[in-house]
Amino acid sequence: MTKSNKALHGAIALAGISALALTACTGPSGGGGSSTGGTGGNTITLGTTDKVVTLDPAGSYDAGSFLVMNQVYPFLLNAKPGSADASPDIAESASFTAPTEYTVKLKPGLKFANGHALTSSDVKFSIDRVVKIADPNGPASLLSNLESVEATDDTTVVFKLKAANDQVFPGVLASNSGPIIDEEVFPADKVMGDDDIVKAKPFAGPYSIDSYKKNELISLSVNSDYQGLLGKPANDGANIKYYADANNLKLDIQEGNIDVAGRSLTATDVADLEGNSKVKVHKGPGGELRYIVFNFDTMPFGAKAPDADPAKSLAVRQAMANIVDRDAIANQVYKGTYLPAYSVVPEGFLGATQPLKDLYGNGGKPDLEKAKKVFADAGISGPVNIKLQYNPDHYGSSSGDEYAMIKEQLEKSGLFTVDLQSTEWVTYSKDRTADAYPVYQLGWFPDYSDPDNYLTPFFVPGNFLKNHYDNPEVASLIQKQLTTVDKDERVKLLGEAQEAVAKDLSTLPLLQGAQVLVAGADVKGVETTLDASFKTRLGVISK
Repeated sequence: MTKSNKALHGAIALAGISALALTACTGPSGGGGSSTGGTGGNTITLGTTDKVVTLDPAGSYDAGSFLVMNQVYPFLLNAKPGSADASPDIAESASFTAPTEYTVKLKPGLKFANGHALTSSDVKFSIDRVVKIADPNGPASLLSNLESVEATDDTTVVFKLKAANDQVFPGVLASNSGPIIDEEVFPADKVMGDDDIVKAKPFAGPYSIDSYKKNELISLSVNSDYQGLLGKPANDGANIKYYADANNLKLDIQEGNIDVAGRSLTATDVADLEGNSKVKVHKGPGGELRYIVFNFDTMPFGAKAPDADPAKSLAVRQAMANIVDRDAIANQVYKGTYLPAYSVVPEGFLGATQPLKDLYGNGGKPDLEKAKKVFADAGISGPVNIKLQYNPDHYGSSSGDEYAMIKEQLEKSGLFTVDLQSTEWVTYSKDRTADAYPVYQLGWFPDYSDPDNYLTPFFVPGNFLKNHYDNPEVASLIQKQLTTVDKDERVKLLGEAQEAVAKDLSTLPLLQGAQVLVAGADVKGVETTLDASFKTRLGVISK
């Protein structure tokens, strides 16, 4: 094990019940730009290659959009910097008052930046709206256990749950589904445009948006009316600057033109910057998962293909699982900053197992003979054409090398020909839910510190993937683990769920990675936000 791999294993072990992923998405602008300086209180600038899909919480379920939302919207529960525990944010208290009832009491006198009062009615509106709109790219799947929301008075909200003893519901309220918005601003039945949102100032988080050029530059000012858990920011304001090219992001952080570089620098760039005295590379617990998604309708032999055949469709997925060489990708493309993943739940989380290591390949290594036998048993002769789509910006510029290697591995087997294509994220995120891609890349940056966040969003009916996968047995196992209080019994159920998912292979896990932020040597507080809450908090950063 190399030194870098030891460090990464240590980071993953720290995850325990958790793991953190770097704020994620991408941006189409490039080049320089400088942050305002000074000592003590000042404005800090974070650079990223991520993109914002939308500022409307009902319409996005991606880390690039959530990076901004986490700064400007309040949550009922949040996590203190350095912690993964969901604690009251704008809530005064929050607890289960019955097995299927979770009651939240708001702090008095809350208001949005536009002067509107923030009451329990806004809370009900915010949560109900996510469920009602059910946007294909939204977080409605996180609220699958929610029966109803009641605002019993101006400061009291009661969440009625379908199943008792939901072990992750507090974390759900602190996640993508939990931003509280202004019901006097947002429409109840459709996603609102970013420019209209910024103009209406419906913000009640630590910051408010002063100026907004989508995926170019966002300027944030401190919201003096914020009464939440995170407290007053340690800076006088913050900018988020977007880059089309990771090379320009690296150049600006090493030249001091920005204060922090987030996603996504290449593994080579990170290694190079570790030797630069002008910057410091900060690493946190890992929870990022990179994987391939199979569309059960449109993949080879899928349900809507001319030659539809469930057994052959499964054989295609199994053959790919037998052929892919994760170690080669992790070491050659990512220089050990990612590790092979053999389950949909990354190593280090409660109940994580490695079923793919036993079911496919040879102890985690590729096995061509197994792949050939799978095809022969299913009656597949001749190479199968795979239309494989990847995204070149949202998951980092190394995605091109990653998927070129996957194409090479599959074609070298003689069992596949691969039509490899790429699309930028703003289009990609919509097309993938419209059955445009039979087989495609996705990555996952966790919402909350629990293994369920790698199960419920993907493998229950109406899931985020929209890939037409539906197995009642799997859904039942996931529901049982979600509501099981006994830890040992829950671990058992988590193992059974991972095994069942691995046999169906609706997704093919490839890699898991750690979180990395690079900051100027004089920048403080970065390590504080690298915790297992999966949230980057600009308010703790200063210089």
